[in-house]
Amino acid sequence: MTTTLTIRLVAPPEYAEAGRITAEAYRASYDGLSEAYLASLADVAGRVDQGEVWVAVDGDEIVGTVWTPRPGERLSPLGREGELDFRQLAVAPSARGRGVGEALTRHVVALARSRGAERVVMNSGPEMLGAHALYLKLGFRRLTEREHPVEVEPGRVIDLRAFGLDM
Repeated sequence: MTTTLTIRLVAPPEYAEAGRITAEAYRASYDGLSEAYLASLADVAGRVDQGEVWVAVDGDEIVGTVWTPRPGERLSPLGREGELDFRQLAVAPSARGRGVGEALTRHVVALARSRGAERVVMNSGPEMLGAHALYLKLGFRRLTEREHPVEVEPGRVIDLRAFGLDM
């Protein structure tokens, strides 16, 4: 586990680096992502316009990111009233295995508690077995009733898994 890890909102001068880390993490985890989709992952300013982008910083290096909604809002159709949904949890490939993903997930759960949410929800790709194991270890359960194919970009459909953690 990283001992010097700090999680905080991204600062505007860090948008490019946080975006690079997010795109790099997805490129390392998923085959065949289009340049357009990778560019959308790298668009931290666009995500900040729609919610909050948190960064995990080790020393002065950004090693992970996660996107949450502002209080009272939702990022995706997965989230329902009383729930906090999060998206695009990403850990730099060079920082994997150091507890960054767990720390970011625990941060989201703490944020949900502080906002009075009843549940935290998220989608995850079917091949992200390490992430699924982490979510289950932290007490999340599959929400199979909310799972269905999602077109993540034109012509690319993924059978996303849904997970939820009741508060």
